[in-house]
Amino acid sequence: MPAAVYLNAIGTAVPGHDIHKAFIGWAAAQLPDVRKRRLFDRMAGRAAINHRWSVLPKGDEGGSPVDAGGFYAQAIPPGTSARMAIYAAKAPELGLAAIEQLATQLPINNITHLVVASCTGFVAPGIDQIIARRLGLPPSIERLLIGFMGCYAAVAALRTARHIVRSEPEARVLVLCIELSTLHLQATAEIEPLLAMLQFGDGAAAGLVTATPGGFELGIPFATTLPDSYDLIRWDITDQGFAMHLSGEVPARIAAGLVDPDFAHAATGGRAPSEIDGWAVHAGGRSILDAVEHALQIPPAALLASRKVLADYGNMSSATLMFALANLLSGPAVGDGVALAFGPGLAAEGFGFRSA
Repeated sequence: MPAAVYLNAIGTAVPGHDIHKAFIGWAAAQLPDVRKRRLFDRMAGRAAINHRWSVLPKGDEGGSPVDAGGFYAQAIPPGTSARMAIYAAKAPELGLAAIEQLATQLPINNITHLVVASCTGFVAPGIDQIIARRLGLPPSIERLLIGFMGCYAAVAALRTARHIVRSEPEARVLVLCIELSTLHLQATAEIEPLLAMLQFGDGAAAGLVTATPGGFELGIPFATTLPDSYDLIRWDITDQGFAMHLSGEVPARIAAGLVDPDFAHAATGGRAPSEIDGWAVHAGGRSILDAVEHALQIPPAALLASRKVLADYGNMSSATLMFALANLLSGPAVGDGVALAFGPGLAAEGFGFRSA
């Protein structure tokens, strides 16, 4: 019988530059129509986000990236090459910071596999190779880079680590999610993309997956997709970075999907919501969390771990779910938990978990 697999611990890291308020001011200024600006202000005020952090440095006069002297201050937005140069320099630093935080909780020696998820940048040699080299991992280590899967990439990374340990019980898999979403601010005068961009921040999370009991036991993974929703979430690569398209229809479509018994059964791994005592839902936005809460009729307190991530960090794409799991790891024991994330497709992916 395959060995039980555990997510032993999670380390997290964010940059030190809080850009949330400055970016809201910048976005509002993009809307020349007073009525649109009022609508934007109202929607931004309801986002339930207090902070978002960025690797982008403060400007020459100490301001944000959108202020004079900042990365986004010029009339022509920075090109994709300039954004990728920052990714290549800063993503490894943030990833290593998360690994260092993980190392304060348990030894991370004798790593046999490295699984890295990131959808906000490209560089070759890959971010997996850069991290492995800076950690001094042996050249023989098996590496996997999961790219461009978006917000549910953490599920794919942990699912892959689980498969590895089930087939090789002695394996020690280091899982890392790194996202630098603030590299992709886009100049637009449309409310929907502005609101979508104002949810995203930078962050990294690292976890150790082994057959040694401790942390959360990882259960059976699951995946499904919402019909007729293929284009509602997507990234488009442009000459000025990656343009995020997050349709305003997404929360309603998720809510409608979760009301359907077959989709809800798939999206909870076959569990009845009343049986689940630990929820790690990707904090893709307040409206998405509200949709899950209301459609599945779960108590508001059940999503506190996810709502706290949204308030403190915003949506960090693939790293966000790991932050929610880290919050749950520091709390009461979980008897039957579900991790759930939505992303491009529109896909819902997740897995069951419980305290060791």
